Amino acid sequence: MIKWAGAIIGFFIRGLGGAILGFLAGSFLDGLGGDTSRRPRSVFDDLTRKNVSPADFELNLLSLCSIVIKADGQVSQRELDYVRQYFLSTYGKEKANAIFRTFNDVIKKREVSAQRICNYLNQRTRYEVRLQLLHFLFGIAQADGNVSKPEVNKLRELAGYLRIGQRDFDSIMAMFVKAADNAYKILEISKGATDDEVKKAYRNMAKKYHPDKVITENEAIKRGAEEKFKEVQKAYEVIQQERGIT
Repeated sequence: MIKWAGAIIGFFIRGLGGAILGFLAGSFLDGLGGDTSRRPRSVFDDLTRKNVSPADFELNLLSLCSIVIKADGQVSQRELDYVRQYFLSTYGKEKANAIFRTFNDVIKKREVSAQRICNYLNQRTRYEVRLQLLHFLFGIAQADGNVSKPEVNKLRELAGYLRIGQRDFDSIMAMFVKAADNAYKILEISKGATDDEVKKAYRNMAKKYHPDKVITENEAIKRGAEEKFKEVQKAYEVIQQERGIT
């Protein structure tokens, strides 16, 4: 199969990292025969700026995916499948084919540098895009059922390169990594906040993530905003019940 050939070639070129990247690209190409004519548009299509070269954003996105997948030193098939399915369903077989073909050529010529990729994205995308990107990367890490400590550390490093604030990072992480004070982290407040501060934080987060605030025809972005908004609502309800806030 193409994915195993890609893994072998990648291993001889770049070691374990190259094997993962080759396996990813080959896996996508293996699955390009499916019907993706009704694909949604990219989560990032409407938000990227016009000065991003064709396929450059997707190539860098795929590189970041590979970095997260190998963060804990294990290659999870479920994480690979998560990324593969996203690219096939989002970009369609023709565009995905072009992305992976170009990606194979690029990876043979240079190392994947997380800092370089993030600097590139920082110059060409808005902050909201990078928040969506971090959310997506957390989804990859969670695809195997658990976000490990090495994965959290790598995601924290990537968030730093992407200039994502600590409170935003903690808020997104709380949606994937369960902890006793997750509800407070999602609302970006401490457990010692007053009831009035809790209400204010909920209003601010509701404005930040409310689907009506996402002005776009992109269904994928709308769904993402709806999911985040539901998490904010759930967090507030948890605190309401805990404190008896009305």
